[in-house]
Amino acid sequence: MSAINIWNKKILVIVPAFNEEKSIPKVISSLYESGHDVDLVVVDDGSYDNTSKIVEESGVKVLKLPYNLGIGGAVQTGYLYAKVNNYDIAIQLDGDGQHDPAYIGDLIAPLVEGRADMVIGSRYVKKTSYNSKLSRRIGMMFFSSLVTLLTGNPIKDTTSGFRAVNRRILEYFADNYPSDYPEVDVLVRLHKKKFKVIEIPVEMKERQGGTSSITPLKSAYYMIKVSIVLLINSIRSGALS
Repeated sequence: MSAINIWNKKILVIVPAFNEEKSIPKVISSLYESGHDVDLVVVDDGSYDNTSKIVEESGVKVLKLPYNLGIGGAVQTGYLYAKVNNYDIAIQLDGDGQHDPAYIGDLIAPLVEGRADMVIGSRYVKKTSYNSKLSRRIGMMFFSSLVTLLTGNPIKDTTSGFRAVNRRILEYFADNYPSDYPEVDVLVRLHKKKFKVIEIPVEMKERQGGTSSITPLKSAYYMIKVSIVLLINSIRSGALS
């Protein structure tokens, strides 16, 4: 990209994608149009559509996984790539087009200024125009309360996949990242490691194409499984003592 990197940092945007052929062209173009001087890697998580072909034809680096590992495996692959290639900052950006690259500067600033180790783009820390289904909103509130209980840090948007991390965390994630439903889990893990996590308000869009893999049944399973894992791990580590 031709924009000037005002932070003087080597920055990587990681886009995990599974069957996102309808939305990935817009994700790539919107990132370039944002004018940020960053590198981009798309992690194709075993897609069986034209996701990889579209990314390759756009000239963007794509890491093709041999089969679907799930969001945790795809994201960790991106962090491994960031670590090996000596990036200072890594940014997660979903492949469904919900995240606006215009906020990248806002995400990065607290990292460069030393005010945080991870910055989350949040739909709920302040009122935004984002509208979610009641069931999902209830789930968000539940996880926010649980993370607050376990860490003392009142994170409002615990499942947001729009995140930026510094070198210390990307190195940690390259070696330690939960494979199944990781967004909430990592917040507790980072708290135990004494990393500082903050939120900033961002506007998010509706999914730009394809279909979400999160069904009501999967949402219920997600809530139960993650809650049990977090509570057991916290008891083992003495976080609730």
